[in-house]
Amino acid sequence: MDSATVESSEWPVDPKTSGNLLSQTVAPMDRPETRYVAVRDADVAYQVFGDGPIDLLYTYGVGSHLDLYWEMPRFTESLAALASFSRVIMFDRRGIGASDPVSLGAMPTWEEWTDDIVAVLDAAGSKRTAILASIDAGPIAMLFAAMHPEAVSALILHNTCARYLVADDFPIGISPEGLDLVMAVVGEAWGTLDFVRLTQPNEVDEEHLRLSAMMMRASATPRTAAAMFDYLLRNLDVRQILPLIQAPTLILHASEMPFISVEHGHYLADHIGDATFVEVPGATTGPDPAIVDEVAEFLTGERPIVEIERVLTTVLFTDIVGSTAQAASLGDQRWRSLLDSHDKTVRGQFHRFRGREINTTGDGFVASFDGPARAIRCAQAIAEATGKLGIQLRVGLHTGECEVRGDDLGGLAVHVAARVGALASPGEILVSGMVKDLVAGSGIEFVGRGEHELKGVPGTWRLFAVAG
Repeated sequence: MDSATVESSEWPVDPKTSGNLLSQTVAPMDRPETRYVAVRDADVAYQVFGDGPIDLLYTYGVGSHLDLYWEMPRFTESLAALASFSRVIMFDRRGIGASDPVSLGAMPTWEEWTDDIVAVLDAAGSKRTAILASIDAGPIAMLFAAMHPEAVSALILHNTCARYLVADDFPIGISPEGLDLVMAVVGEAWGTLDFVRLTQPNEVDEEHLRLSAMMMRASATPRTAAAMFDYLLRNLDVRQILPLIQAPTLILHASEMPFISVEHGHYLADHIGDATFVEVPGATTGPDPAIVDEVAEFLTGERPIVEIERVLTTVLFTDIVGSTAQAASLGDQRWRSLLDSHDKTVRGQFHRFRGREINTTGDGFVASFDGPARAIRCAQAIAEATGKLGIQLRVGLHTGECEVRGDDLGGLAVHVAARVGALASPGEILVSGMVKDLVAGSGIEFVGRGEHELKGVPGTWRLFAVAG
C-alpha cells in the first residue's frame, strides 16, 4: 500500500538512523485531560495525547464519549497505538458525548458541524492534520477536507458513506421506508445489549458489549440518537464534493458492517481521486485494533510493532470431522445453516467457561483459557452440545508459554495444540502430558495414547484422551 505523504516540521528522532517511531514498543498511556473549546453557544469537548510527528484528528459520531473510551481496554489499546506514531486530537462534536447538546428541532447543518473541527484544531494548535472519521462523522470530514485542503494532510474514512437514501443514480442506498424501520429500532433499542449485538454481530466479548452499551447511553439518549440519525441520514448527500477532495484518502470498510454496506465504501473509493480501499474483515466499530495497522501503514508506510507479552495459557483447537463430505451431502444452504449453529454453540461454551476466541479455521476454532481444567470441561461441553447437532469434533489441548500479540497468540504452544488436535480420533478430546499433569486432583480421568512425534515440533510427546 502506498503511504500518504504527511508533512512534518520536526521529527523527534532521526528517521535515517533510528527508523520509524513505530519501531518503538506501543506502551500503556495515561488518560488524557478533557478540555473544552467554545463553538457559538456550545462547549465542544476534546482531548490531545501522544507526541508523534503527525497530527491525527479522530472523530466518531453518535455513540462516542471521550471519557468512556478509556474505560474500554480494547479501545484504550488502539488509542495508545495511534499515539505511538501521532499526536492524536479526539473530540465529540456538538450534540453528543461530553460536548454540549443541540436543539433537536434546529440541529446544525453538515457545513456548520465542520466549525467544530476548525475550533478544535485551532485550540490544539494544529495547522495541518490527518483525519480519521467514522460513521456519521465521515461526511463532515469529507466536507472539511474539500473546503480546507491546505489543512488536511490525509483523510481516512471508516464505515461511512456519501449518501444513505436510495436515488435513481444511487441504487445502493436504503429506501425511505427502510430508513423508517432503522430509526424505529434506534429509538426503541439504543443503548441496550440487544442493539449493541446487532451492530457488532461477531463480538463474543460480553464485557466489551456491556461497555459499548454504556458508552452509547452516555453519548445520547434513544430519542436524541434517533432524531440525530434521522436528520443526518435523510439529508445526507455529499457526492458532488467527492472529486474535490485533494488529500490522499484511505477508505476502510468492514465486510459485515450492519446498516452501512460495504458497497458504500467502494462507492467512495471510486469517486475520490487516487483513494485506496481496504475491506476489513468482520464488523469493526470505534477505534478498533483491526483498523490501527491500516491507518499506521497509510500515514507512515510502516505498521506498529505490538508489545509482546508471554503468558502461560491453555490452547484449544477444534475441528469438525468430515466437514467436506458433510457439506457435499447437505448442500450449501443446509451446510451453512448447520455451520452457523455450530459456531453459535461453540462460542456460547467459550463464554460459559471464560475462554477467549483467538481465531476460526473455517470449520473449527482456536481459543485460550487461563486454566487447563476449565479448558477440558469446556471441550467436553462443546462436544456434547455439537453432538446434538449431529456434528462430531476432534479437539486438541496443550498448556504452554504463548506470545500475546494484541488479540493474537503465537509461539510453540499454539503449534503443539494444533498438532495434538490433528492426531485426535473422531469424537476424541486429546491433550498433552502437560495438561494431564496440571489437572491432577481435578477428578478428570484420562486414557493413555502413547508417545508421538508432532510434525515440526522437536522431541516426542505423551498424549492422553479425556475419558468419557
